[in-house]
Amino acid sequence: MNLKNRFNLIEEYKKSFLYLKEVKNYIYWIIGIFFLFMLIGIFIPAPEFVSKYLLEYIQELLEITKDFGFKEMFGFIFFNNLKSSFVGLALGILAGIIPVWGALSNGYVLGFVSSMVVSEKGANILWKLIPHGIPELAAIFISLGMGLNLGICLFKKKDRLNSFRNNFKKALKVFFLIVLPLLLIAAVIESFFMFFV
Repeated sequence: MNLKNRFNLIEEYKKSFLYLKEVKNYIYWIIGIFFLFMLIGIFIPAPEFVSKYLLEYIQELLEITKDFGFKEMFGFIFFNNLKSSFVGLALGILAGIIPVWGALSNGYVLGFVSSMVVSEKGANILWKLIPHGIPELAAIFISLGMGLNLGICLFKKKDRLNSFRNNFKKALKVFFLIVLPLLLIAAVIESFFMFFV
């Protein structure tokens, strides 16, 4: 890579971080919704039909991944999170409903699963979630926050189409330069902990 290309890449990263500052309030909203429903999942017992559905879903995932090696598990985790993050971003155009739902449902499921795991294996098991959880949650919060911003853009009275177009271009750049690397790091760490720790 020559110096000119390296300089351009650095500039693109600078622009991406500036855009994150622009949409930070939407990211904060997503974080707030996520942790609120995570606490609900931890401390408020789920209705029986919800518990049954979530347990069946978890069992199905365990069944799918039971024979996976490191590479297969990495691919499964990475592409699953990539799809969820991109859908949360792109479908923000539906009035921001999908990003909010993504934050709500992911927070609740994490709270539910954490509560169940702690009751069975103790709180020490949660330390395994922290190393991969930080980059993974950061990537998801950024994607959903940008998706929420896209939904809000469509309610602007002035120049809404240009505003949406500009924001969508910037969001895609952030997705590829920041979100995607974070998801790669998270998938590597999570797969490593599953097989080697």
